[in-house]
Amino acid sequence: MPDFRVFCAPPTAEPAELMLSPDESHHLVAVNRARIGDTVVAFDGRGTEWISELTSDRKNAAVLKVRFRQKAKPLAYEITLGQALPKGPSMDAIVRKATEIGAARIVPLESERTQVHFDGDRSDRKIEKWQAAALEAAKQCGNPFLPEIGAVQKASAFMDTARGYDLKLIASLHPGAKSLKAVLASFQASQARAPKKVLWLIGPEGDFTPAEMSQAITSGFEPITLGPLVLRCETAAAYALSVLSYELQNS
Repeated sequence: MPDFRVFCAPPTAEPAELMLSPDESHHLVAVNRARIGDTVVAFDGRGTEWISELTSDRKNAAVLKVRFRQKAKPLAYEITLGQALPKGPSMDAIVRKATEIGAARIVPLESERTQVHFDGDRSDRKIEKWQAAALEAAKQCGNPFLPEIGAVQKASAFMDTARGYDLKLIASLHPGAKSLKAVLASFQASQARAPKKVLWLIGPEGDFTPAEMSQAITSGFEPITLGPLVLRCETAAAYALSVLSYELQNS
């Protein structure tokens, strides 16, 4: 895979040239030090890639000549991560890891134990920051699909309205939580197929409250154990997505 990747959403599907935005131009030319003649892969975040050649290395308006277009095959499954907001910069790391693992959607949630809360303007700025983190991760790992990052919303409301999933899972420290393998095997036995759309809920520091866990179960979520150790929320998110992705790939 070529070393240089940039994001670009051209107005046509078959462009002969691609004009990069100032930010993408600066990152490609000034930060990554691409030079005229270098191969660059431009992607639109929806699976389309243009294998291109850098023909103008202006730091605010780089130009690529398209050699050919290719369409990446999406994953056979779709994972949504519902993540209760953690303290500090941990959400940035979670977004990056979720992008690397191939999550289709990330929904930031305010739970009862969430210690950070955003008003409208601050929420919009945070979403833009997380989108930038996802883009950075997609460039680094070669993922041609960018996850959708939803608006910050209350965990309780999200639990009540989550529809259209084959499976809804919630990471749980509470007694009685099942293993992921057992829940997937049960679904496979009853449906004669693997799940295609799965929702994972991951709690904040201190986990979801007993009331939230009860609401989740009432709303159709399966409590899943992530093992005997208490994981930090960013570790739990990466672990949960990884094991689920592995199982779905091999089902």
